[in-house]
Amino acid sequence: MSTAGRQFYDRQIACLEAGDVSRLIAEQYHADATLVGFDTTVQGHAALLAHFTNYMAQVGQIKLKSTDRFTETSDAIFFEATILTAHGEARVYNVFLLKGNKATHHFTGLIAFTPFA
Repeated sequence: MSTAGRQFYDRQIACLEAGDVSRLIAEQYHADATLVGFDTTVQGHAALLAHFTNYMAQVGQIKLKSTDRFTETSDAIFFEATILTAHGEARVYNVFLLKGNKATHHFTGLIAFTPFA
């Protein structure tokens, strides 16, 4: 049985792998959602759309290699994953605070990056 948090995660990954930034923002984030990283903070659909459009242009593509750690509560998910980009392999972490089936807050960061040879 798939939990609500796992369903959110699966949709997030599917949108990113498809490069469908518009769907990602519309389906996964509340209108006033905030994304926080060590080098950026953006809030609202317009800012999130610009952020993810730029992010996808930088990484080129995303393919989930593995979900390394995953935990959830009734209103949050926290995971570490390994993803393949056009430029190399990245280990990332993300925390999503959820209200209903959408994120109100998204905290994100990079653990390690190994470029392709």
